[in-house]
Amino acid sequence: MVTAFEGMRRIASGPLPDVVRCAKPIADRAKKPILIFDDRTSQPVEVDFRGSVDEAVARVTPQESAAPGPGRPKLGVVGREVTLLPRHWEWLNSQSGGASVALRKLVDEARKTSEENDRARVSRDAAYRFLSAIAGNLPGFEEATRALFAANRGKFKREMAEWPEDIRDHALKVATESFLK
Repeated sequence: MVTAFEGMRRIASGPLPDVVRCAKPIADRAKKPILIFDDRTSQPVEVDFRGSVDEAVARVTPQESAAPGPGRPKLGVVGREVTLLPRHWEWLNSQSGGASVALRKLVDEARKTSEENDRARVSRDAAYRFLSAIAGNLPGFEEATRALFAANRGKFKREMAEWPEDIRDHALKVATESFLK
């Protein structure tokens, strides 16, 4: 899911091809650049709006990939390289099921124990990335970001009270999980 903005105005939210379809006519006549953000990370999404709507949509529609890489792709297993010290490999190899099973168990346990903190961090980082990209010149930006990092939802909302509604609403949506801790 992504959200597109023309200046301070939200154009559309949803799957990237749908958002591109909505944003393309606006991009053709816009005096300001169209900014598109990934809703989870707030990473900017680059879109080539040249040509027709269908051509622009085709460029953002995922194509089927060729041959799968190493691992067990049908199970979602992808081979990657991990660098560990010899003592780590010795311990992993001595575990029941071997190194891969032991690593998966360790990662799953770590994910469970840090899940809430990780969600809050990802949400806070995404909100900060979005605010820095689009609201950095708005009054109260610094205080709003301080409130975001302090997990102070009330102050965060107050500092953004005079901002354009679309920016304020999207920032609150993206930052939601950072205030749940």
